[in-house]
Amino acid sequence: MEIINSTNNNKVDHKCSFSKAMPIKLIKSKVMGTVKKTKKIGEDDPRRIVHSVKVGLALTLASLFYYLRPLYDGFGQAGMWAILTVVVVFEFTVGGTLSKCINRGVATLLAGALGLGAEYLADLCGDKGEPIVLGLFVFLLAAASTFTRFIPHIKTKYDYGVLIFILTFSLVAVSGYRVTQILQLAHQRLSTILMGGAMCVIISIFVCPVWAGQDLHNLVAGNIGKLATFLEGFGGESFTSQGDDGDKDKLFLHLHKSVLNSKATEESLANLAQWEPCHGRFIFRHPWKQYLKIGTFSRECA
Repeated sequence: MEIINSTNNNKVDHKCSFSKAMPIKLIKSKVMGTVKKTKKIGEDDPRRIVHSVKVGLALTLASLFYYLRPLYDGFGQAGMWAILTVVVVFEFTVGGTLSKCINRGVATLLAGALGLGAEYLADLCGDKGEPIVLGLFVFLLAAASTFTRFIPHIKTKYDYGVLIFILTFSLVAVSGYRVTQILQLAHQRLSTILMGGAMCVIISIFVCPVWAGQDLHNLVAGNIGKLATFLEGFGGESFTSQGDDGDKDKLFLHLHKSVLNSKATEESLANLAQWEPCHGRFIFRHPWKQYLKIGTFSRECA
């Protein structure tokens, strides 16, 4: 009996130790899998690591509006808008960053001015008429601006700016009903937003810049090379008997798929490249739309 009991106890202890080891192995395997995926993302394009460092640098500089007493005394709680601006406008490419910064800056300036004008007109209507007039202005401008987002040209290039316009006008018009120093508040917010955007633009252009135009050029040229390799290999495959190269690697037969699936990327890069200044071989008003035509012809051949 004692021998049987000891044997059963050993089995129970073994099961308990095995059950305790299982979660540890599972967690370890998941951690290692995450590390491998993260490493692969960085190895596929090391510029992603540099971009992450650039965003961290911009956020650190924007945080100085809170850390430094002279800046905090000048801008107060509005310094948070600089941090929010860095988070939402800093994109991977220079064109993406410039696009969002310009859209946000122009939309904030225009919406702030209209919001102050709406507040002034509403104030002339007295205490009872002021909320009605403000609500009417918010409704009309928000409805009209939202409708313009369905226009293809505006949807492609200025959708973010229209969205910020609606947000800023609503904030200024609504907060102006309760805040007395609305002009000072609007000035502080606009200043911090412009400063945050300027930080993003300077860091994006002068610290290891990533140009959308260069990426578009490389993508279109690479697609032409892939298409040439595919057509050459396909022609050789067609005029070769099936038994000659049965074990030959035929990965080239799938190259045309990447060419066919690159339309959305090409259109996005061409749109962002139009916002970028002169750089390298690409002069002002470079014909970026011609790249889209070349890409279309490449997909037709594929």
